[in-house]
Amino acid sequence: MSAKTLLQLAGANLTPPTLSEATVVVIDAQREYVDGALPLPDGKAALANIAALLSAARGAGTPIVHVQHKGKPGGLFDPEKTAFAFADEAEPRVGETVVEKGLPNGFAGTGLAEVLEKAGRKRLILAGFMTHMCVSATARAALDLGYQTTVLSDASATRDLPHVDGSGVLSAADLHRAELAALADRFSIVCRTADILD
Repeated sequence: MSAKTLLQLAGANLTPPTLSEATVVVIDAQREYVDGALPLPDGKAALANIAALLSAARGAGTPIVHVQHKGKPGGLFDPEKTAFAFADEAEPRVGETVVEKGLPNGFAGTGLAEVLEKAGRKRLILAGFMTHMCVSATARAALDLGYQTTVLSDASATRDLPHVDGSGVLSAADLHRAELAALADRFSIVCRTADILD
């Protein structure tokens, strides 16, 4: 018997949403992950897909929310440094909402829930960084708040992490795949950017 996700076993509809029925949420597409202290191995490829997603969403009139991580002066995502700025490919346009956060979960201590409620759509398309951290935390919290999320596998990315037993390094590619599998089990539809844009 082949492995199945909990969503598959429950008979859930795993068809990705159209742009006309969703809100796009881009998480932490910032320069810290491009030319800062945390460059991601697949970050540039993911940013190209984020740019394509944003272009299509703008053309469709889809609500877009940019979540921006705000660190402390002297640390990661220092608001006084270029690392805090959005990557060029993900720069917000006039009229698009920016929500600043200080924790991995985009809903924690922010106005994201109110912004999404105002948009009036219960399906979210998530993209951004990092897959195992802020994308995952936000997707998991969104389920608790009654949203159905879709995570774009090729518009998100992460970094290498050390094995907890000190035996080596878990590659960014393997961590990315594992986190997407975990999200797809119960929390999110997982698909490619092209599946949304087609």
